[in-house]
Amino acid sequence: MKFFDELTAQEILALAISLEEEDARIYEDFAAGLEADFPEQAVKFREMRREEDGHRHRLCELYKSRFGEHIPLIRRQDVRGFVDRKPVWLVRPLGLKTVQKTAESMEVETTRFYEAAGRRTTDTGIRQLLGDLAEEERNHAHTAEKIGATKLNEDEKSQAKRLFLLQVVQPGLAGLMDGSVSTLAPLFCAAFATHSSSATFLVGLAASVGAGISMGFAEALSDDGSLTGRGHPWARGFVCGLMTTLGGIGHTLPYLIPNVKTATGVAVCVVLVELGIISWVRHRFMDSPLVSAVLQVALGGALVFLAGVLIGIS
Repeated sequence: MKFFDELTAQEILALAISLEEEDARIYEDFAAGLEADFPEQAVKFREMRREEDGHRHRLCELYKSRFGEHIPLIRRQDVRGFVDRKPVWLVRPLGLKTVQKTAESMEVETTRFYEAAGRRTTDTGIRQLLGDLAEEERNHAHTAEKIGATKLNEDEKSQAKRLFLLQVVQPGLAGLMDGSVSTLAPLFCAAFATHSSSATFLVGLAASVGAGISMGFAEALSDDGSLTGRGHPWARGFVCGLMTTLGGIGHTLPYLIPNVKTATGVAVCVVLVELGIISWVRHRFMDSPLVSAVLQVALGGALVFLAGVLIGIS
């Protein structure tokens, strides 16, 4: 690995050609990854790819005129100071903001490279081209910033909503329902069996954390998101596990109150609020009729609650 200051003019041009080739392929990957959900933004990244191809052609012509036909392969990882870039093909589906920030950082880094390289070379032709490319890359950085700020059209809004539902709302709702409902039985069973707030709190805490871990792993291992578009499995698992734990913790916290009867009354009120929130989320994001959502959630919660109470007093 070489330091940048050790590169010759020939090596600088060869590195620049390699950078432009890599950036062009990355932008094509961005376009392909965004095409299904953000078609207008994909078109803009393809335009940026074509411009990067134009930069490469100009660099190659100058290189051939100065140093001949053979261009040595010098990559960014061969030179100290470049930022490592994660391979795009590992991340699916692509998020528009993530892509925009990545593209912007790429262009800023390339601009700085051209500016520093231009200051080091004494060849007038090379210096002029590097200066021109630095300015064009600076414009690309502004373009990437605008892509992230562009308002989505109706089709893209619906696609973005679908992705949000698949990747956040569905796993979060599944976790919240499981945490709020499944922990009712052990929590109220412990309350009626032990008549102790501290013991009930520990049971509720253990049930909430255990359910969160279980649901998190179950969601993460359900599918890898490559075909369903549900996003990164571990991100979904984290959302699902977190919401499961929060769903159980909500009606466990009242048992920090020393008086078990008071704590149970508060916990029941919290449960009603939780079930109401779940019903609203199903109505708001999953297009379920509000009355139907309330009845389904309330019936399930009531049955689990009664099971816990009956087991606790037996």
